[in-house]
Amino acid sequence: MITFLLCLAALVISYFTYGKYLEKTCGIKPSNPVPSQTMYDGVDYMPLPRWKVFLIQLLNIAGLGPIFGALLGAAYGPVAFLWITLGGIFMGAMHDFVAGVISLKNNGLSLPEIIGKYLGGGTKVFMRLFSLLLMVLVGAVFMSQPAVLIASNISLPSLEAVAFGTTTWELFAVLAVILVYYILATLLPIDKIIGRFYPLFGVALLVMALSILFILLTKSDVYPIPELTSLDNCIADPQKFPIVPMLFTTIACGALSGFHATQSPMMARCMTNEKQARSIFYGAMIAESIIALIWAAIGMAFWGGAKGLNAAIAEYGGSAAKMVDVITETTLGPVVAACVLVGVVGCAVTSGDTAFRCARLIVSDMFGISQKSLIKRVLVSLPLFAVALFIIFALPFQTIWSYFAWCNQTLAVLTLWCITVYLFREKKPVMIGMLPALIMTYVCSSYVFISPMMCGMENRALAYILGGVLTLIISAAVHFKARKG
Repeated sequence: MITFLLCLAALVISYFTYGKYLEKTCGIKPSNPVPSQTMYDGVDYMPLPRWKVFLIQLLNIAGLGPIFGALLGAAYGPVAFLWITLGGIFMGAMHDFVAGVISLKNNGLSLPEIIGKYLGGGTKVFMRLFSLLLMVLVGAVFMSQPAVLIASNISLPSLEAVAFGTTTWELFAVLAVILVYYILATLLPIDKIIGRFYPLFGVALLVMALSILFILLTKSDVYPIPELTSLDNCIADPQKFPIVPMLFTTIACGALSGFHATQSPMMARCMTNEKQARSIFYGAMIAESIIALIWAAIGMAFWGGAKGLNAAIAEYGGSAAKMVDVITETTLGPVVAACVLVGVVGCAVTSGDTAFRCARLIVSDMFGISQKSLIKRVLVSLPLFAVALFIIFALPFQTIWSYFAWCNQTLAVLTLWCITVYLFREKKPVMIGMLPALIMTYVCSSYVFISPMMCGMENRALAYILGGVLTLIISAAVHFKARKG
């Protein structure tokens, strides 16, 4: 419990300390014009109240990551607390804040355009394609898993099929409803659906986290939280899944996630004052890290430690959705568990719809397609939904999640290097971005050589060396670009 409470306190304090420092470093000025004033279009550029923008940002970035990712990542043991806390403060929240501020100061440009500005045209082309792939993967993940969770709690005549392993009528019906919602949320002006319903989901998300936190604090004798006494890898197969790099990709959204930087421009287009940046960008990420910390803690506490959690993961076939259902039903009872289920589903759905919306904006920015016309928004969006559905029915969830996790952190690497170049050109302290960029470049590079989904090298020493070499090459290329600038 002591480790958990110290990590929780550190996350809260960081908002008032490191967050304040970043705000000063980035030169936030309330008098500066913002995109919602200079670029207003009534669809994507539209002023919204700060509380609403905060909740939308939190739900955009939260998704299943701080719940499912943290639950699965806790299988590595209490070391997960360390990554969530330090990663959340010095990497994730910094990444979200500075990337959001850059967009805010550049007319709400989408992430690929921003990275192109600071890392060059070739990188921009790559980023356009890469971020589109990530958005579609996110949409597919956050379309399928809420459908699985809802379908498992209702009962209709079953139908054997190939999608999701064994598909039922319930699953098809729920999937269809979610798809219709995604289409509407992607196409309609941001204030029509997202601006109206997200606050409700935000309340459910916060109630869900506070409910689990209450259980942890009041029933610590029944659900004791393990202490961090070593950096040992507690996962069932540590040789196959070493902490570096696997933990850093398993827990992404609760510590650092490149997906977040794709969402920030949408909120940068709705803010009414630069001074709101710390609460909306840094604050939302800290809130998400707290949510991830709570779910990592309950995962270990509920099953009696990391060993028991690993056994549960094997028992439930790696389905975090089923594990969440068991935890909430047991600890909170059926009524509150139903509310938590709404929060989990809302958490996922409200990231999936904005992933598709973000993909639409990336395509429109790429080809200079005005989004005032509904027909043009439809033509841009429908192919994105078609690709996502193909992915859902063609690939198992674990495969989609593995590739999503690596793509997500690779996108974070590119964003961190973009932040580093931005700080360098603005004559700001570059180590704010450079140190996280170096660490995550090594994580993603070594992942390529170690992960069974990629090279799967058994010679770990060689894999780590190759990861280091690739990190040096990438770092040198960015250094050259920054100097040439």
